[in-house]
Amino acid sequence: MASRGIVADPYHVWLSEVMLQQTTVQAVKAYFEKFLSLWPTVEDLAHAENEDVMKAWAGLGYYARARNLKKCAEAVANSHGGRFPDTEDGLKSLPGIGDYTAAAIAAIAFNRKSAVLDGNVERVISRLYAIEAPLPAAKPEMRARVAILTPDDRPGDFAQAMMDLGATICTPKRPACSLCPFRAHCRALSVADPETFPRKAQKKEKPLRRGAAFVAIDADNAVYLRKRVETGLLGGMTEVPGTDWTSRQDGDTSLASQPFVAPWEDCGTISHVFTHFELRLSVYRANVARAGTEGDGWWEPVHSLTAQALPTVMKKAITQAIPDAFKAER
Repeated sequence: MASRGIVADPYHVWLSEVMLQQTTVQAVKAYFEKFLSLWPTVEDLAHAENEDVMKAWAGLGYYARARNLKKCAEAVANSHGGRFPDTEDGLKSLPGIGDYTAAAIAAIAFNRKSAVLDGNVERVISRLYAIEAPLPAAKPEMRARVAILTPDDRPGDFAQAMMDLGATICTPKRPACSLCPFRAHCRALSVADPETFPRKAQKKEKPLRRGAAFVAIDADNAVYLRKRVETGLLGGMTEVPGTDWTSRQDGDTSLASQPFVAPWEDCGTISHVFTHFELRLSVYRANVARAGTEGDGWWEPVHSLTAQALPTVMKKAITQAIPDAFKAER
């Protein structure tokens, strides 16, 4: 939070808010610092190579955010003179910026009276008013309540204070109600167990998809990698060769789908949970000669794999085949 009288940098606010979507502060901190060291301004990020941005983002997840991050930086640099719009509507016209992010930037960076509603604020508001409607149906009421509470004076500080309150006091489990400034007015505390708020709709079981991943290693201890297509899930990221991910029980997850003929060994299965489905990959490993493996990929030394734009699921697959591949990261 910026100190009173100090205006927050819109670039810093935008970058942090995008990174914090579906991700914890603890996980984001190192990435935020890395991005600012590599690209101190939005113009620097706009002129960065796409591949470098994806590499720097690797491991943070939800990779569409990284692609939109680059597109948004380009839009700000090329169409707005390097300055972020200072209104919610203007901000929402930029790639990857939705209602919440626009409100947060408008309030924190430009001191606009915007209703900022993240997961922490949802929890505070749902308990303060004992909102019975489950998420996400309760969001409109929550946003309306926040709009009423938001003061004309220092709305950005109010937004950050509410987020901090939810993160440190009004926590999901064992909230410190005795320390809460809203204690005397909290309806959930007076009528029910605050931990039961916000109400949540029953979760549907995530569908299961299956696939195979092939980790080829040559005599120089290099791994064969390739780049995924730019569109779709994990678009533009780096991967080891593999099959499509299918929900069919008879999906192609065996050696029959090998990318090239080699003495493949079964290394077992890894699991990874995405937002909308669970993935189980059968992992195979083979020591091969480079001849006969020509294609659209390249050979990357194991010691430099950490510098590649490998998403977590691919790191899991490689680690299943080469246990010490990412030892330096652990």
